[in-house]
Amino acid sequence: MNSLLKVDNELNLKVDVFRQRITGEAENLVASFFPNKLLELDHFLKDPILNICELKEIHSEINLTVPDPILLSNLHDGLEAQNAKKRKMEDGTSEDKVAGTKVFIMPSGMMKSNTKLVDLIEKVKPEIRTLIEKCNTEETVAELRTVEGEAASYLDQISGYYITRAKLVSKIAKYPHVEDYRRTVTEIDEKKYISLKVIVSELRNQYVTLYDMILKNIDKIKKPRSSNAEALY
Repeated sequence: MNSLLKVDNELNLKVDVFRQRITGEAENLVASFFPNKLLELDHFLKDPILNICELKEIHSEINLTVPDPILLSNLHDGLEAQNAKKRKMEDGTSEDKVAGTKVFIMPSGMMKSNTKLVDLIEKVKPEIRTLIEKCNTEETVAELRTVEGEAASYLDQISGYYITRAKLVSKIAKYPHVEDYRRTVTEIDEKKYISLKVIVSELRNQYVTLYDMILKNIDKIKKPRSSNAEALY
């Protein structure tokens, strides 16, 4: 029995050390990290890179030239093409599709991303990951999970941007003569730039929210089960 009590005491000691560590982390977040981080992000929002007035400055050139039109070699070829199209329409197999240009390799090598946006994204992503990590540091306050979920959605938005842009650039390579695809790439680049500034603003505001949350729940963090324990007696 004595040995059992000894083990229990050791476990209680470890639990107390754990609680002290969690409390210390929470107090450090409120006293130092959160205030410094929200001021840092507020300063970032004033950086010239996030305050470009003319969005043309973040445009990226798409080096895909429009190929010369392919002319029919003779009238016979043209008649054959028309007859083939007529047969398809009669058979009901005609589809309103354009085959486009087969792309085996990009003329100038790999098609680069919008480097200006990539540089900005690489500055914003670490801030998003930091917010997620700090939300994981303290799980006692349930509201933090909402903030964590919102921050994770920002990373999904960035991935979605890259995927959407890649599909559009592929369309430009296949249909280089269609100007709307090129304009759409420019539009989503501008949209993403604005979105990144909004994300930084949201990150700053979420640190303010976290600061208030943990400050108001510091007693709950120190004794996370005190209220439940009292209800048992």
